[in-house]
Amino acid sequence: MSEEIDLTGDGGVIKTIVRHAKADADAPTTDNPVVDVHYEGVLAETGEVFDTTHEDNTVFSFEIGKGSVIKSWDIALRTMKVGEIAKITCKPEYAYGSAGSPPDIPPEATLIFEVELVACRPRKSSNLGSASEERARLEELKKQREIAAATKVEEKKKREEAKAAAAARIQAKLGSKKVQGKGKGKAK
Repeated sequence: MSEEIDLTGDGGVIKTIVRHAKADADAPTTDNPVVDVHYEGVLAETGEVFDTTHEDNTVFSFEIGKGSVIKSWDIALRTMKVGEIAKITCKPEYAYGSAGSPPDIPPEATLIFEVELVACRPRKSSNLGSASEERARLEELKKQREIAAATKVEEKKKREEAKAAAAARIQAKLGSKKVQGKGKGKAK
């Protein structure tokens, strides 16, 4: 894993890159402030998952700098590129503070998010074609996530089958050694 990067200078938002983006990947800008992310959030104290887009294979979209998300996300997502996955550790003052977000997030909770920046794009325009284009884009993102999820399931299945085959080979070898060992020294 990469080194920790203190994005705020006070340890309030720490970013650790889990997977680097390609060098030429897009990043959020004033022209492309809307981001689509895939994430999982856990309570640092207990490791309990309190929110995720992984279960329903969705993306979460928001515009950076509008205050529609916790402060740490506005700070961290500005530093990411499309395709990057980062672990973002958020102290309470950059998350939900003394109020928390009941019932899932207690007061003064430090949060850890694993965030993937899936896309960044311009604000929606007012033309009529944008709604259908947005639906098509979201459908394409959903298909990509479904393909990735199916690939993971298939890879897991192959690993399990390989483990079972290896275990069967070991059992067969052990069984043949027992059979061979029973007859030694008895025949003349």
